[in-house]
Amino acid sequence: MSRDEVDRTLARLRDERDRISTTLLELEAHHGYQLLEGATLEGETGRVQSEVRQGMSSLWNLFDLYGRTLRAAEDLRARHPRPGQAQLAELTRLLAGPSIELPPATIPLERRTLLSGSSGEKLTLRAAVERMTVLYEEVAQAVGELDGVWSALLSRLAEVEAERRSADELLDSLGGTEPELDRLRAELDAVAAVVRGDPLSLASGGRADTGRLDAIHAGLAEVRRGLERAERLRGEFAGRVDAIAAVLDRLREVEAEARRVREEVLVKIASPAPPEPPRASAALADRLASLSGPPPGLGWNDLAERVADLERASDAALERARETAGVIRGLLDRREELRGRLDAYRVKAARLGHAEDAELARMYERARELLWTSPCDLRAATVALSGYQQAINARAKGTKR
Repeated sequence: MSRDEVDRTLARLRDERDRISTTLLELEAHHGYQLLEGATLEGETGRVQSEVRQGMSSLWNLFDLYGRTLRAAEDLRARHPRPGQAQLAELTRLLAGPSIELPPATIPLERRTLLSGSSGEKLTLRAAVERMTVLYEEVAQAVGELDGVWSALLSRLAEVEAERRSADELLDSLGGTEPELDRLRAELDAVAAVVRGDPLSLASGGRADTGRLDAIHAGLAEVRRGLERAERLRGEFAGRVDAIAAVLDRLREVEAEARRVREEVLVKIASPAPPEPPRASAALADRLASLSGPPPGLGWNDLAERVADLERASDAALERARETAGVIRGLLDRREELRGRLDAYRVKAARLGHAEDAELARMYERARELLWTSPCDLRAATVALSGYQQAINARAKGTKR
């Protein structure tokens, strides 16, 4: 190289050295690299950590050798403002020749020869940069992929742990136990250990698989909502107990009315037999009496479920009692309906000119006897009325012809 070529090359290489140094420092400052450096990892992530550390060590070692060679050229040029042929030859060797000798231990096994044990591989500055470029790309890719997976998992883990803290705080305030929360805590601790110790085992296709964390989060959210209901119960307890008591009062009234109407039906109707009225109010009242507050050793969350169950049971019992009372009362209504229809068919027969029809009169009396005799056989009365109706309709058709 001429003196001008040496100076231009030195200027270019100084800039290259500074840019490489800045890039390596930025890589070490990367969030993913910092995560790797500060963690004790295992499994697939531990393997990547080891490879990244080895790669970075090789990068810095090679960069150090690169820098030493460049500094040697800079020093030589500084000592010889007007370099002669010998100095230019040495500068050419340093800047363009195989001037970097790698220690034998740093040469990968696949690049070694039978005689390479006593001397290392020699590289030019350009070849050193090319090799550093390959190493950098491998390390940066590994760090980037791990950072994407780990950051997503840690972010989701933070959300799930916040959900757990909310549930824990509510439970502490309410007292008692929550077995489902205990189970979810244990499961979260197990998944958190994996997230912090081997996050890549929770990756699929290079992306974080948050499925387990999502399921735990959903479970914790459900538990938290239940505890929030319990917290509301604590403030609404007296009102909700009074509301249940009011439902039970109505239930007792409906049950009593159903029994009264059934007694009347048994006197007036022989068939079909009325159903037995429900008798749920006494048992539900006993359950209500036990709800004076959280039982010993339990908390408001345990009581909340009992109150909610009793509310549902009381409402359902009242609905069933009303339905049963309606069925029982419907038997009397049915008898009145049949009586009204019988009178209406008799009027129709007279209007058609069959008031003196003996057969119709006999059928009418049979139906009337069934409907006005106590206890009444509704089934037989319905059959008799239907026969009377059909006979009238048949005569009406004959009259038209």
